[in-house]
Amino acid sequence: QVHLVESGGGLVPVGGSLRLSCAASGSIFSIDAMGWYRQAPGKQRGLVATITGGGSTNYAKSVEGRFTIAMDNANKTVYLQMLSLKPEDTAIYYCAAGLSRPGLLQFNAWGQGTQVTVSS
Repeated sequence: QVHLVESGGGLVPVGGSLRLSCAASGSIFSIDAMGWYRQAPGKQRGLVATITGGGSTNYAKSVEGRFTIAMDNANKTVYLQMLSLKPEDTAIYYCAAGLSRPGLLQFNAWGQGTQVTVSS
């Protein structure tokens, strides 16, 4: 079993920045991909960014150039640096962990989420 704990959310003004962290515990040897997803009120959960143990990254178009994902592969901790935040970035941000396969990431562990609110 993998347990994920997010931290770093909060309230920031438009244009501000935040850094989210997510630490994995338990069977972390099974993790070779991690990511961030978000869910805004009334919307479905969607991709923010993912990263594999090999360093391959993928971003949602809406955050490219503003958000950066990084992973401490040894400790299975993933970070999300968020710059130039916009009101539409307001959401609960969820950390995910799982496996990397050719052409596919399989996330089977999720954190409880951390709230990010961008005030206009």
